[in-house]
Amino acid sequence: MRFLSVSVNSFLIEFNHLSETTNFFRQLKQLNHPAILDMIPAEKTIFIQFSNLIIQQKELIHWLSKQEIKDLTAELGREVVIPVSYQGMDLGQVAEFLGITVNEVIRRHTESEWKVAFIGFAPGFGYLNSENAPFGSIPRLSSPRKQIPMGSVALAGEYAGIYPKNSPGGWQLIGHTDERMWDIHRDPPALLLPGNRIFFKKNTQGASVFIDAEIKTNNLHLNQNLEKIPVLKVLRVGIQVLIQDYGRQGKFALGVGVGGAMDKGAMQYANECVGNPLNHAVLEILNGGFHTQVQCSTVIAVTGADTDLYIKYKDGETEIAKTYQPIALDQGDEIIIPPPKAGLRSYFAIRGGIAVNDVLGSKSFDTLAELGPQPLKANDYIYTAQTMQSAVLGQRIKCDYLLPKPSETVVLDIVLGPRLDWFDKQSLETLKTQSWLVTSDINRIGLRLMGEKPLKRAKDIELPSEGTAIGALQVPPNGQPVLFMNDHPLTGGYPVIATVADYHLDLVAQIPTGCMIKFNPISDFMDIRI
Repeated sequence: MRFLSVSVNSFLIEFNHLSETTNFFRQLKQLNHPAILDMIPAEKTIFIQFSNLIIQQKELIHWLSKQEIKDLTAELGREVVIPVSYQGMDLGQVAEFLGITVNEVIRRHTESEWKVAFIGFAPGFGYLNSENAPFGSIPRLSSPRKQIPMGSVALAGEYAGIYPKNSPGGWQLIGHTDERMWDIHRDPPALLLPGNRIFFKKNTQGASVFIDAEIKTNNLHLNQNLEKIPVLKVLRVGIQVLIQDYGRQGKFALGVGVGGAMDKGAMQYANECVGNPLNHAVLEILNGGFHTQVQCSTVIAVTGADTDLYIKYKDGETEIAKTYQPIALDQGDEIIIPPPKAGLRSYFAIRGGIAVNDVLGSKSFDTLAELGPQPLKANDYIYTAQTMQSAVLGQRIKCDYLLPKPSETVVLDIVLGPRLDWFDKQSLETLKTQSWLVTSDINRIGLRLMGEKPLKRAKDIELPSEGTAIGALQVPPNGQPVLFMNDHPLTGGYPVIATVADYHLDLVAQIPTGCMIKFNPISDFMDIRI
């Protein structure tokens, strides 16, 4: 085993073969170490997320290194039958690469038993492998497509896969299925789970066979609480307004990340100001532009970005209120939040929280998985979760970092690894000394950065997909890093050179386009071989 640094509360274990990875993952699930919070198995790695309040990293690594990798007999997985129309745009190209006919490609695909080795890339995307390796290793496309249709059946390397949603991708497309790989109204929402046995059938009609699959519906829409009196009516939303809380814990097995509020400190402050528990759902407002009208007396607070907060009272008077403090409002009052002067995201808390159903244990909207209540739009109504009698707290101390403005430079601490050794020696110096521009290509999935000198790889081989953390600096072939954020894919196929320290993630959430970032390594690269 090889242990590689990721962050202060996560690391990678690397193995030689998929069988070792799978066996050790099964062992860890059986052992159920109390400090291991969640795991992401991949082809040759297991991503370990742990609690450093329970155990120190070195102690956990020592314990893991003492566990012998046993050849465990896998449980007979559930059987899933997938009907496929074999008309993929790359089917002929795959046949030509293998030196066989198209019909032979289809025969090998349908006569093989496939197993879900692991989940990654996107929620519900299963990496399927077959013991007889019917196609050997199929190369990915040299230039990934910007849009692959949902339901596309594809091959890459020794794996088969089915795209659960419209998304970019570089796999070779051989067919299409109408079966839904990911459905939030199903329990579990992922059709394919690790260990499932998959059989592809040509032109088969009917639903997939998925034992014990249970359909449950989720009432997600804000406006369906008709028996309650709404507290707010949305008049304008600006770029984006989402409901967010702490996010989803322990859902890596489904391919679902934590997500949740980008600036969790600001979310906590907002809830504390109105007397809510710290984990209550709030509104996350991107770059201002939000306008809402009060429908019944309430107490609100706004934190996060440095913005003016206009209160237009029902008598026509308008005043600028302070952020980071509770504000009592009556029916007919209006709240207007313009674009911020510094920072990027505001957090709007309502006394009593927000009434919307949990999905997989959270009220947050995940933009990658498309989980949770949809983004707010004009004329939506917002309801409180419960009636609370709670003391209003005094004015809170604002965040302990300066909110960045465009063209300013932000310094972020980073933990080196897990793939620092995939880059040449000069790249580490470039990473540390160069200022990186935050481009306009930013969202809750990540920030695309650009530097004058790109990072250069020392290894040109393809990296098997592996687990990544929030804050990971993944480096695609062009050498310009992408800083992964809350809704990032759980696994990635490009090497990660470093990961932003956990205590700077709230700051990252407030960095607008046009800022410059400088990275400050706070630890040496950990590479322990057992």
